[in-house]
Amino acid sequence: MGGWAIAVHGGAGVDPNLPPERQDQAKQLLTRVLNLGISALRSNASALDVVELVVRELETDPLFNSGRGAALTEKGTAELEASIMDGSNRRCGAVSGVTTVKNPISLARLVMENSPHSYLAFNGAEDFARQQGVEIVENEYFITPENVGMLKLLAKEANAILFDYRVPLHNGYESCGVEVENPLQMNGLPISVYAPETVGCVVVDREGRCAAATSTGGLMNKKCGRIGDSPLIGAGTYACKVCGVSCTGEGEAIIRGTLAREVAAVMEYKGLELQGAVDFVMEQRLEGGKAGLIAVSNTGDVAYGFSNAMFRACATEDGFMEVGIWE
Repeated sequence: MGGWAIAVHGGAGVDPNLPPERQDQAKQLLTRVLNLGISALRSNASALDVVELVVRELETDPLFNSGRGAALTEKGTAELEASIMDGSNRRCGAVSGVTTVKNPISLARLVMENSPHSYLAFNGAEDFARQQGVEIVENEYFITPENVGMLKLLAKEANAILFDYRVPLHNGYESCGVEVENPLQMNGLPISVYAPETVGCVVVDREGRCAAATSTGGLMNKKCGRIGDSPLIGAGTYACKVCGVSCTGEGEAIIRGTLAREVAAVMEYKGLELQGAVDFVMEQRLEGGKAGLIAVSNTGDVAYGFSNAMFRACATEDGFMEVGIWE
């Protein structure tokens, strides 16, 4: 075995106008959770325990789009989704449409371990959460003033391009209706108003066991009941004996391409190494969409790929460490 490796992402499709201070905040959070995962791995924690630990931490911090700080639906509510997978035996658990569960990733693991199912959604997931005794909060816990403002700024008219709430407003004027030049789009929306910052973590431990976990609030201004790629095993999340993968970005494109599973498939059937498999999938399976992914292999390698930018951090036992956003 090649030792442990870990990668974390905070979403792809980064606004080119993102202020430097917001970039610094993201890097600081990524560094903190990466070090949290490294410490656990050095203490011989399992890959499954580490991905849950790291994603729980990201769900608790409002900076990215998962748990507290999640993107809001068209009705101004938070509907959360998450999935987790243990590559050593391909067990998996996923939840969608949860509105009161403080840490959806832990509920997903309980679905995997304490139920006969792999996926629970909406009222069924909420009922199961209460049966399992997980921490419950009011939906308002997940809603931040920044995301309320962002939802209000989303134009209902087609093709309206507005300032992201993360870009400071000048002269104290409201930004509603002010157009900016930003050609990058995801799901037909300008990246500046997309809020695609799903979080995820992939780990291989010292025993060569791979695991993956992904959590999100989904697309800002999404229709109530919309389910993205993050809870879908094989699309947004996948782990097997060969690798672990977590995806982020344009959910519908990731679903169509079954991106996470494709990385494992080309490793298994084409014999590609991890980075080669990631590159192949990003180039050949995305079909014009925009996305990013992180991956680890059972030999201790770490890799990532993205369309234009991705909040990311990764490390390996042999001393490699990187935290970045752009190329």
